[in-house]
Amino acid sequence: MSHLDATAALHAALLHIDNASRAAGRPEARLLAVSKTRDAAAIAAMAAAGQRAFGENYVQEALPKIAALRALGLEWHLIGHLQSNKADAAARAFDWVQTVDRDKLVAALARQRPAELPPLNVLIQVNIDDEASKSGCRPEAVPALAAAIAAAPRLRLRGLMAIPAPVEDRARRRAAFRAMADLFAALAARHPGVDTLSMGMSEDYVDAIEEGATMVRIGSALFGARPPKPVTQTEQTP
Repeated sequence: MSHLDATAALHAALLHIDNASRAAGRPEARLLAVSKTRDAAAIAAMAAAGQRAFGENYVQEALPKIAALRALGLEWHLIGHLQSNKADAAARAFDWVQTVDRDKLVAALARQRPAELPPLNVLIQVNIDDEASKSGCRPEAVPALAAAIAAAPRLRLRGLMAIPAPVEDRARRRAAFRAMADLFAALAARHPGVDTLSMGMSEDYVDAIEEGATMVRIGSALFGARPPKPVTQTEQTP
């Protein structure tokens, strides 16, 4: 990705976010650039265009990129499911973990966050549509999980994150966003430091902003379509 391409894509995304936020009468939502599967050069180009916060799905994929780009002072968010055995690496490398959904993970991150780093920013991932195949806690589990995070000195509770079911029915998606906004308002009333509701992606971030998102996660609308997976030798046609 060239600097010109990155600048144009970032400008367009920020303009759309600003327009959606203004139309909804809300403060401008923050952009998180989803950089999974993108190489360090593409991220560096987007950073040169002015983007500072990047989201990665996999700890092992992210670590080399974080190391390679350390001098740029970027902000790194983990937005994929986190296994407990990866909590040590995540607590050391990332600035935010958006996918905390169980007590065991809270304890592991709090224990592993280095004392010389600022507290780790944490979002609780909520399975708002109760999808069996999706990570995230049930909505009714949020208060207890939030209390555990707030009580951990090496963690900082910032809010909620969700990935609503990818249904075609726009009204259903908006209803899920609205339910998250209600949950977020209740959480913020109990914890004054809560300020982030992360929801909405490239295809539905405008709806998410209208329903109350303060952060949207955009990948393909910034970087373009993801490159196809390489064809293995057994997949090649004769």
